[in-house]
Amino acid sequence: MAMPPPLLRLHPHRLLPRLRRFTSGPVLLRLNPKSLYATASTSQAAPTPPPQPPPHGPSLRRGRPTTGHPPEAPLSFSRTFDLAALRVPAAACASLERRLRGHLLNWPRVRNIARLSNDDGDGLVSLPTSPGSSSALPPTAVARREKLAREFNARGFVEFPILAKMSRPAGRTRREMKGRAAGGKETKHEKDKVYVVEVLEQGGEDDEDEWKGLVGEEGFGKGAWRGEPTRLLLLDEGHANRRVDELPEAVKVVLEHEANQGGPFAYELVQCQLTLFYDYWPMNEVLEALLPEGIIIPAGFETVGHIAHLNLRDEHLPYKTVIAQVVLDKNKPKIQTVVNKIDAIQNDYRTMQLEILAGHDSLVTTVIESGLRFQVDLATVYWNSRLSTERQRLVNNIFQNSDVVCDVFSGVGPIAISAAKKVKYVYANDLNPAAVEYLEQNIVLNKLERKIEVYNMDARRFVNAMYSSQHVHPVTQVVMNLPKDAAEFLDVFRGILRNRQTGHIAMPKIHVYGFSKAEDPEYDFHERINLALCDSVMGVEMHRVRLVAPGKWMLCASFTLPESVAYAKANYITC
Repeated sequence: MAMPPPLLRLHPHRLLPRLRRFTSGPVLLRLNPKSLYATASTSQAAPTPPPQPPPHGPSLRRGRPTTGHPPEAPLSFSRTFDLAALRVPAAACASLERRLRGHLLNWPRVRNIARLSNDDGDGLVSLPTSPGSSSALPPTAVARREKLAREFNARGFVEFPILAKMSRPAGRTRREMKGRAAGGKETKHEKDKVYVVEVLEQGGEDDEDEWKGLVGEEGFGKGAWRGEPTRLLLLDEGHANRRVDELPEAVKVVLEHEANQGGPFAYELVQCQLTLFYDYWPMNEVLEALLPEGIIIPAGFETVGHIAHLNLRDEHLPYKTVIAQVVLDKNKPKIQTVVNKIDAIQNDYRTMQLEILAGHDSLVTTVIESGLRFQVDLATVYWNSRLSTERQRLVNNIFQNSDVVCDVFSGVGPIAISAAKKVKYVYANDLNPAAVEYLEQNIVLNKLERKIEVYNMDARRFVNAMYSSQHVHPVTQVVMNLPKDAAEFLDVFRGILRNRQTGHIAMPKIHVYGFSKAEDPEYDFHERINLALCDSVMGVEMHRVRLVAPGKWMLCASFTLPESVAYAKANYITC
């Protein structure tokens, strides 16, 4: 007699949350050792399978690649998919599209209604109402040619008013054909195509060649319909290579209902090929196809004007040129230059060492933020577009119309100029001469010369100058946006007003930024502020700006300067 599987005795509080039950006693689980052993050995022996393409939808791993092109060429990313389409009269296309929406192709950036280049909808001959009708087309190509000759007069073709236009391509089409005949070069129109729909051959080649000789290739070329203007309704990819009787019943009912509405109606189920070109595929799919398996795909970048700023990992550096070119291709025309940061910021001017990977060589650009224009040279000044939300938070939610703002580390003026549009007056300072030069240009560019006063000096000297001189505008808001070192400059406020002989002065509100890797970043940053001011500051409002790196937060601490600190007898040197 076989022994039953062993019983495992567990306590309820040690179970997983999904298995937790409110019971008064222990829980018994019956386990099969053979099944556990088989599962464990199988999981250890089986290698990790490669990622499979999605079962539906467009994917570089699903379509048939276009052959005959080098791997690095954009055409090597062309993929062809087999589809089925309903060819219907153009007049009935809109109503059928609404009623068949659930059965039509639903791919991003691909319209489910296609229009052939040789069917421009200017009115071809209508479909015959009955086989014996006089307006029916002759059955053979020779008879059709004789019918055309009999109906031709000085005004042109009576029944075929668009036949001459079909025989002679449009201007753009003629230029493209001429370029291909000259050297086989791809024209701009062909190069920028995202996708193209092609109808496969339906009839015999002899019949098609006879019509080409009469009206030219543009008239009745591959897959042209002998009827009124038509459109293709691209069906879902699951209906490819099917016959009419194999279509869903819902599609048949809609087509039958349309035919019973009155008037001539005809449809045709044709087989198509949908080719998606390089411009169709998103950046992440192209990079996934180009980079070796196992490498993390670069997900995003910072945009500064027309410059894309990458922060590539060490594993990406051997492929930095390919990555940059893909980023440039997929973000044109907005992005014209792609750069990568070589090293971290280690100088007092906060400038970054950047390497140009693709596009133009210039790092001078114009940034538009909240309706303001800023000229920036990333080689000599600092700019961070990811702080635009924080800058708008200060201007919209913190600053008042009567405030006087003191921007201690202004850079090229993103906070100072934005605040000057709202507040009473702004004092802006930066240690970098190049940043001060661009700050003055941006002030003129935004027509704010009368509301901003610019300084170029050390931060401590600047704060002392603001409170030692008799300024007409007493400072009410102080911004210290230098996350790496701003907290260390807070000691300048200790005893800043001890020598003032005037009456009571309103204490400014200070907004200081900093980084923290602590488990409790707010507590850590608050302690650093207390240490710098040699006092316990109360009422500090902490705001998490952004997660700079895993476990590293950028914070903004806002507090009113305590009078005990401002009027302290000991200054920042002796404290």
